[in-house]
Order: sequence, then C-alpha cells, then structure tokens
Amino acid sequence: MTDTTHQPQAPGKEGGAFARFLRATELDPRLVGMIGALVLIWLAFEAYSTIVLGRPSMLLGAAQAEANGFLTPRNLWNLSVQTAYIGIMATGMVLVIITRNIDLSVGSIMGMVGMYMGLLQVEYLTPALGLGHPSIWIITVAFGIAMGALIGAFQGFLIAFLSIPSFIVTLGGLLVWRGAAFLVAGGKTIAPLDDTFALIGGGSFGALGRTGSWIFGILACIVVVIAFIRARKSRQHHGFALRPVWAETFVIGLVCAIIIGATALVNSYVWPRGNIQKYYANLGQEAPACAQSNDTIYSDVCGTFGHGFAYPVLILIAVAIFMTILMTRTRFGRYVFAIGGNPEAAALSGINTRAMTVKIFTLMGALAGIAAVIGAARQNSATNAMGNLDELYVIAAAVVGGTSLAGGVGTIHGAIIGALILTSLQTGMVLIGFGDGSYQRIVIGIALVLAVWLDIVYRKRIK
Repeated sequence: MTDTTHQPQAPGKEGGAFARFLRATELDPRLVGMIGALVLIWLAFEAYSTIVLGRPSMLLGAAQAEANGFLTPRNLWNLSVQTAYIGIMATGMVLVIITRNIDLSVGSIMGMVGMYMGLLQVEYLTPALGLGHPSIWIITVAFGIAMGALIGAFQGFLIAFLSIPSFIVTLGGLLVWRGAAFLVAGGKTIAPLDDTFALIGGGSFGALGRTGSWIFGILACIVVVIAFIRARKSRQHHGFALRPVWAETFVIGLVCAIIIGATALVNSYVWPRGNIQKYYANLGQEAPACAQSNDTIYSDVCGTFGHGFAYPVLILIAVAIFMTILMTRTRFGRYVFAIGGNPEAAALSGINTRAMTVKIFTLMGALAGIAAVIGAARQNSATNAMGNLDELYVIAAAVVGGTSLAGGVGTIHGAIIGALILTSLQTGMVLIGFGDGSYQRIVIGIALVLAVWLDIVYRKRIK
C-alpha cells in the first residue's frame, strides 16, 4: 500500500486540526460524534455506579468477580446480546425511513412470528419428529423468516398499490398482528422450546467460545486489511483522490484495534460455575474443583471458559454486512436513495417505485422474523409481551443513528450504533436503580427528540 506522487490527492481545506484530521481520514463526523456520545454514556454510568453507589469498579483495579459497575465484561456482553435484535430491525428501518415511509408494526410482527414459531415447535414439529430432532430448529427459523417476509410484503402491497399511507397501514398492522398473537395462544406463554433452537438466543452455550472468537476476530481483521487495500487500489486505478498513507494506516489500525479489543472483552467474561458443571456433566466427566468452589476467584482451569461472541451478535454482524453491501454496492441500494431523495424524479427515470416499496417492506418483515427467532430463543419461550413497543425503539435507533425522517439519508452502521446507545441507556438505568420502564421511556424520548434536533441543525450548517 504505497503512495505515489503522480496520483491525485484530496484537496486541502481550511479548518482546525481536528477538522483536517477528519477530512484526511474520511471519517464521518456524525459517526465520530455518535461514538463519542456512546463512550460518554458508558463513563457516566460507571462514574455514577462507583462514586454515588460505591460499587467496585474494574477501572479502579477491582477484580472481575467483585466489580459491579457498568463497564464489566459481564454487563457489556449482555449489552451486546440485548442490542442484537433491535439492531437487526433498525437496519431494515433505515431503508423504510430513507424512502419516506415508516413501519410501526415491526414489534407486533416480531411478537406474532415468535408466537407462531413456538406453536409450530410445541404443537406440531415435536410430536411429529420427536423431541430434540435436529431439523426442528431449521424448520422453525425458515418458517419465522418466511412468515415475517410475507407479512411485510402484504403491508408493502397495501402501501404501494392501494396508495394507503405507510403510517396507517403499519399502525393497523401494529394492532392486528399483536391481537393475532394473543388470540392464537389464548394469552398463554408457550414453553419450553427446542434446546438447539434456544442456543440462537445466546447464553454460555450459545456463543463461539474463547478459541472460536479469537479465530473470528483475527480473520475479521485480515478481511478488513484486504478490503482497505483493494479499495485503495480501485480508487488509484480509476484516478480518484487517495487518502494519505498515514490516514489509511490509522483507520485500518483503529478498526482492527476495535475488533481485537471486542474479542478480548467477550472472552474475558467467564462462564458461571453452574454452566461449567453442566458442561462436564454432558461429557460424562467430573467438574474441576474450581467449578465446585465458592471462592470469588476462578482457578486457571475454570478461567479458560470464556463466553466469546454470542450467536445473536454474530447474526447482527452478518445482517449488517449484508445490508451495507446491499445499500452501497447494488442497484437496489441506489434506487432506495434515489426514491428517498426525490420519489417523482425516481419514477420518471424508470425506477419501479411500487415494486421497490414492496421489496423494502418484505425485507423489513424478514428482519423482524430474524429478530423474533433471537427473541424467542433467548427467552426459550413465546410470550405475548415479546416485541411490545419495540417498534418505537427500532425507529428511535435509526433516527439517533443519523437516518433523516425527511428521507434520502441514512446508514446501516449508524442505526446499529443508535441501537447500542439506546440499549446502553436502558441497561445503565436499570443498573443504577432506575429500572422502572417509565424512566427509561422518558430518557429515550428525550434522546430521540434531541437526535432529530441535532439532525436539523447539522443539515442547516451543511446548506
């Protein structure tokens, strides 16, 4: 990755050192701002927990087993799992909002799909195939995603071909699908679900483990390096401006540092002793003494049982990569932004805006189906409360992540960071003693209004 004097370079502009740094590295100022806000939220909760509540902090040298603040491997690991299903749906909501629509029904779709998946497993698949049959989870997952996609396609058809506003269609869907979920099960909770299916929801056994996570992290870092090198060569080949070598190296190093740091973090969260005992019991072996001790410090043997990346997080990463490629590397993505920028001009240019609307809502429904799989698997049950009000958090995540309600603007990574910010606020408030949902809704509502206001200010400054 060498720089050459004859290649065109990005033109210099006036501004402060930080502004020049952002231009050189081509980092999105809004992305940097969101990450900065996330770090401040984490530090604020950790400070409150340590200073006001007097809890031990790992930042001040407390052992992991004794620490009870916000910035602990256990809390951050759980935070990543809780963010997963909201983040997955938020990636689809970005497309919906970019095209000047809204989907208020995703939480209800998630709840209904989860309920039907539970019924399918308990009432039909298990009696027909037998308890623990290896195809149960595969059939259930395929059914859930297909059902979500069909519901989304139906709503998209009503919006595109019957010209009913998306707000009305999805508001009706919010009520219809939630009511259907309640009726089909008579208000009952359906449990337990298939053991293999439950692994998709995370937990000690629903994760890659220490070795698998290190392999994943190292491979991800290698892929990042290769992707940056290929992108630079492509820009050089087409005569586009190149980032300085130091800026390219900095960005690659930063991304790899985040990947390796995240891998080390999730691996440092050690299994509970009960899970270690269960692991050895499944192998028909006696658990080591450290798994049977009440000591707060693990021995070397038990300390090797790190959780690693949870399966919901891996699913979120896969969805994020797919959606990013779809939005930035395909004709479909270009059409989405064209429709959001100017629907009339897009239609006049030959884009089938009606078909695109159906496809976008179909994709949104499929993502709600994936979220339902994770939610039902994590709870190991199908409940009527699943997905309740999640549509608001999904919309808020997309907007906080920089998606403009005016349409035409939005990013996948921004929506995921927005979901992480909102989940951090929820988790942090529970941790410091404000577990009442009323407080959480107040804070998230304020965050949503503030995000929209900042978006308006940002766009005025650009103009």
